[in-house]
Amino acid sequence: MSFGKNPHVAKAQAAEQKARDAKDEVARARAWREAARLWDRAAEREDHDKRRQEYTTHAETARARADGGDGAEGDGEAFEVETDPAQADAAERRRAASEETAPTEQDASQPGNQPGKGAPRWLN
Repeated sequence: MSFGKNPHVAKAQAAEQKARDAKDEVARARAWREAARLWDRAAEREDHDKRRQEYTTHAETARARADGGDGAEGDGEAFEVETDPAQADAAERRRAASEETAPTEQDASQPGNQPGKGAPRWLN
């Protein structure tokens, strides 16, 4: 166990995943309520106000989903997430840069780019 980390955050995230994977409505609602309870526990134990507010928001969202407010089921009302345009632009630039630097089939066919062929012995 690492010091300084809130263990209830990981538990709440696992409960949310369990809720997403649930096969029937009763199990899904129960798992969302459990996730909300764990987010509340994480918020109670958090020292930073910003994180405490974030965990409280997660708990409220999980309760709303337990009551049928999920975008996929229920009343059809989706939760909106605000995105900062600057962050969206930065994410798009990172994605474009990773595509530009991704190796192509031609790169892999070059002798120096294949493991074991032309590479220094310590790399093999």
